[in-house]
Amino acid sequence: MRPSPAWTALFLLYIQGASRACTVKKPGSSTGRFANATLVRLSEFLSAGYKKGVRPVKDWRTSTIVAIDLMVYSILNVDEKNQVLTTYVWYRQSWTDEFLVWNPEDFDEVKQVSLPTANVWVPDILINEFVDVGKSPDIPYVYVTHDGLVRNYKPIQVVTACTLNIYNFPFDVQKCSLTFQSWLHTIDDINITLMRSPEELREDKSVFMNQGEWELLHILSNYKIFSVDNDDYYAEMKFHVVIRRRPLFYTVNLLLPSIFLMVMDIVGFYLPPDSGERVSFKITLLLGYSVFLIIVSDTLPATAIGTPLIGVYFVVCMALLVISLTETVLIVRLVHKQDLQPPVPHWVKYLVLERAPVLFCIHQKHRLCSTLSSQPPDLELYKESTYGTAQCTLHHTCELGRRRSHHDREGVLLGLGLPPSRDPTPPVMDNILQEVTAIRHFLEKRDRCREVAKEWLQVGYVLDVLLFRVYLVAVVAYSITLGTLWSVWQVA
Repeated sequence: MRPSPAWTALFLLYIQGASRACTVKKPGSSTGRFANATLVRLSEFLSAGYKKGVRPVKDWRTSTIVAIDLMVYSILNVDEKNQVLTTYVWYRQSWTDEFLVWNPEDFDEVKQVSLPTANVWVPDILINEFVDVGKSPDIPYVYVTHDGLVRNYKPIQVVTACTLNIYNFPFDVQKCSLTFQSWLHTIDDINITLMRSPEELREDKSVFMNQGEWELLHILSNYKIFSVDNDDYYAEMKFHVVIRRRPLFYTVNLLLPSIFLMVMDIVGFYLPPDSGERVSFKITLLLGYSVFLIIVSDTLPATAIGTPLIGVYFVVCMALLVISLTETVLIVRLVHKQDLQPPVPHWVKYLVLERAPVLFCIHQKHRLCSTLSSQPPDLELYKESTYGTAQCTLHHTCELGRRRSHHDREGVLLGLGLPPSRDPTPPVMDNILQEVTAIRHFLEKRDRCREVAKEWLQVGYVLDVLLFRVYLVAVVAYSITLGTLWSVWQVA
């Protein structure tokens, strides 16, 4: 018996329905040219029904833990005037997304895949010290593992505010902070932890470019929970980047020239104080140091809250040069030969010529006296220095000779071995006696002036040695103090 056409049609429809029911669709299956693309199937599987605006946890009471890490690559700029630090860092963060999970066996053993950052949930962790947007490259992808671990690694040019202390310049050590925290979510929603141990983070300098002006010492980390209104609590991770300036450039271009000029100023004290070359030498050094300060003024960091110690050092050196020049001018004025100098006061003789050489072990006094005493007492040598004094003294003595009495003239005759004359002397003899008397008084006056000049020259030499020693002690003490401070700062 042949089946009817109606029964045949029903049987075919049943067979087709059964075949469709037995067909199992694989997860994330695609059609067309992407039918065999595993990554495409996986991407479609992960994005199906995914909500990137919702924190990726199944239980809302569960806090999302974000592990972060920081590696300093380079110190780009340290702006002391504006108190801004510009660094280039490698920033890494990872968290668990409970909605981005799959079975690797269903997708050809694929255990991790890169997804666009715009398609997944990303924590709102920012740096509190940001003051400007740096030129950071855009990394549009994140890595996702099969167990839901999301890794977001990217380089960042960080322009942050930092309190810079330039007092120890150029031996300064700066400590700048980078504070990472969620701007909106409390600790109940997002918590922060370190990806590595603090010890590994502290000593890691593997990617730092160590050829610039600044040297990376270490990176410290500090975890803290704080509250703004005593109601909501936030988690923050603070990284302290400790850097130190390399002072070689500034030592060669700033400190050494200043030290050389100060040494030359000390050497200038060995020039004779009664010569004018010392004053000219000191003035030349002072002008040279002024030009040096004008040149280095642009090199020193400028801030409105403080002055570096090296700036104070330059000012003190300038003041020492001015004091040295003032001392030289006073000594030269004191020992310079003058007309009709007053005698040295007795208290000056006692303090300067008797007590000071003994107390301060000045052994130049006797040598100075012998040197001055050995000068030839010829009249021409004296005329070269005190020609005006000689004329004035001779004229004064002649006037005195004309007024001398007859009794004085007879005493002069007896001194010359001539018999006294009761009669008035002839005019020629009277003139001769007057000239001889004037010459004798002139020589006596010259000897007294020479003695006064010798005493003042002795006072000048002793005071010059004393002031030189005081100046030398001040310069050495100041240099040792600064050198010790800078050495301690360099080692610390």
